[in-house]
Amino acid sequence: MRLERKLALGLLALVFSATIMAGVLSPPSYSQQFRDLPNAPPSRAFPLGTDELGRSRLSRLLEGTRVSLLLAPAAAVLSTLLAGLIGGVAGYLGGWWERLAMGATDLVLSLPWLFLLLTVRAMLPLNVSPLGSVLITFALLGLLGWAAAARVVCAGARSLRNSDFILRARAGGGRAGRVLLVHVLPNLKPVLYAQFWISIPVFILAEANLGILGLGVAEPLPSWGSLLRDLEHCDLRMLTAAPWLLVPLALLAVVVTSFQILLPTEDFPS
Repeated sequence: MRLERKLALGLLALVFSATIMAGVLSPPSYSQQFRDLPNAPPSRAFPLGTDELGRSRLSRLLEGTRVSLLLAPAAAVLSTLLAGLIGGVAGYLGGWWERLAMGATDLVLSLPWLFLLLTVRAMLPLNVSPLGSVLITFALLGLLGWAAAARVVCAGARSLRNSDFILRARAGGGRAGRVLLVHVLPNLKPVLYAQFWISIPVFILAEANLGILGLGVAEPLPSWGSLLRDLEHCDLRMLTAAPWLLVPLALLAVVVTSFQILLPTEDFPS
């Protein structure tokens, strides 16, 4: 493993460990308000200060990071399963099945990803519980983020369709569904694995965009989007006087970059 990949893996392990130990690193709850200490600067009790409601910024950062690191991979699993199912079936069966599936995929891809996500999210109820908003947000990411991966999976399945071991399985009386599940999809694992890793940083950034616009995770549960929204009215002079406000942005950049470095680099079917 190359040095940069080891470093990226170590950084992600460190960040994830910090979120697990949030109660030790920052004892105050992410929702606990200290009304007499709004917008307080960093101190021993509040290493990153407090927000306008007197809540610990460090506690909220750790909790918001944990939400993204747990649920973005879950959304990536959902989108990868959909991509494997749709793209695998289309590539293996070919013919009008492939034309139909790829036509639907092209239709989804023709719409700007963020615009589609914002439109669908805005059509759903906004006054839901924090847990409900988390489930809605990341379910949408998984359900709407499969199209690009499906095209890659379809190309891989198409290349396997007439391979020797697939032809032998079909000649032996294997049904199409069994051949797809037992022979085709297992040989697409490298493709599916790569698409899974690609999706995670994309979904983290998408959630951050939704949160900035107030369409992501609902208060009082924090997310990277709601944390970055604190920078909305900050100018350079304010950030110079309070550089700790940039910590969520810096951590987001570190996490997304680390996931990008860890992307698999093996050769895949085409």
